[in-house]
Amino acid sequence: MSGSAKAQRVRDPLHNLIEFKPTQLERTLWRVIQTEPFQRLRRIRQLGFSELVFPGATHTRFSHSIGVFHIARQLMRIIEQQMGSNVDEHQRNVALAASLVHDVGHGMFSHSFEEVGKELNLPMARHEQVSEALIRDGEIAEIFKELGSGFANDVADVLGRRKPANLYESVVSSQFDADRLDYMQRDRLMTGVQSSGIDATWLMSNLEIGSVPTGTDDEALDNVYTLVFGSKAFYTAENYVLSLFQLYPNVYLHKTTRAAEKLFSCLIHRVFKLIREGHEGKTGLYENHPIFNFAKNPEKIGNALALDDTVLWGALHMMVNAKDILIRNCASRLRKRRLPKCIDIGRRVDEREATDMNPKEKLARLRLAKKEIVRQVQDVAATRLSDQPQIFVDEARRTPYKKFQESHTPLDRILIKHGEDRFEDMANLSRVVESAETFEVCRACCDIDDEKGRSMIESVIETSQLGENG
Repeated sequence: MSGSAKAQRVRDPLHNLIEFKPTQLERTLWRVIQTEPFQRLRRIRQLGFSELVFPGATHTRFSHSIGVFHIARQLMRIIEQQMGSNVDEHQRNVALAASLVHDVGHGMFSHSFEEVGKELNLPMARHEQVSEALIRDGEIAEIFKELGSGFANDVADVLGRRKPANLYESVVSSQFDADRLDYMQRDRLMTGVQSSGIDATWLMSNLEIGSVPTGTDDEALDNVYTLVFGSKAFYTAENYVLSLFQLYPNVYLHKTTRAAEKLFSCLIHRVFKLIREGHEGKTGLYENHPIFNFAKNPEKIGNALALDDTVLWGALHMMVNAKDILIRNCASRLRKRRLPKCIDIGRRVDEREATDMNPKEKLARLRLAKKEIVRQVQDVAATRLSDQPQIFVDEARRTPYKKFQESHTPLDRILIKHGEDRFEDMANLSRVVESAETFEVCRACCDIDDEKGRSMIESVIETSQLGENG
């Protein structure tokens, strides 16, 4: 884009028209969108493998990032209206820039690849680390210099903290931030899920700025300004918390999506192992393929940026002909959508056990039973050779809401105005939020035609004991 005074517009399925106005900040951010690292986000799906379950879920990190900026700007306007001349323009601009580039470092299939990166100790598979590197140095950093010599570093610092340090940063990262407000609505729209709707308009129209102490009553510290909800938004805010929570079982942790992620993980692990051991000829990939290059030199940021969803999908036709049978099998099943079938260990154990014991005791015993089942399933899975059907374990936890003890700062809490100058944590006012238990997934997955594996899993579940009273 040239430096013209014309507003630039993006037509968005969620927010309709998103305008980048001819101000210095927004002209600069529009130029950031044109950079190669940002355009790369067009090739990374927001929900990874979810399109295998929800055909409409093909939206990208690109559209989401622009949507987050749009909402962040709306939240900043609320802050400006209430703070007046006390607004810190620099912190405001830094936070808005951070909202736009917060996802620029995501790798192919986003969080799925990130999990593989953790298991293989690959720093350049962590999107926070890649984002920070891209913002501090390179094409994006050069453009940010238009806003000051230290602007790029300030943006990177905001994203690197991962917890808000002030009112403006809470717009970028908190339990009520622009990121969640966009992806909750966008993911619901694109998947077609009819539950988990939120009333974002009412929530925003009832936002205020409150001065809240940073410590408890026993150790009072300085006050900070933070966004709070007026009392009229209480039930809408409660629904917001519960709606986010419901997206996890319905969308993010859907068993079929997770099964595809397990196949992907198995495939990448095997490819990396063979390449690192000098057996790259067995992978089906040609030398200098982006996946090949990253496996050879995962520390190089350029190799990380060469990976996106299209690279994996485009490589499957080669890997289905790999000499290695495990790579061939995983690639073929992903390509044909012949995904592993999941057995819900958690549900099976929960339904089977008695309900007449103390709830806390029962929960502890259920967790022990699930842990033992998982251990036994993993032991069997570890004995499977590469030419045998693989067995996977899928475990995940999601807490519906972080209370003060977990968030450690009022900037990361959802506060409701309670009286003239009192602000209460949502969990203290809502019995529903306060009593909501952590959502847990505990599954075993095996090939649809692996009767032996399925029988083994069923046998382990049936013979497991719930402590001495099982």
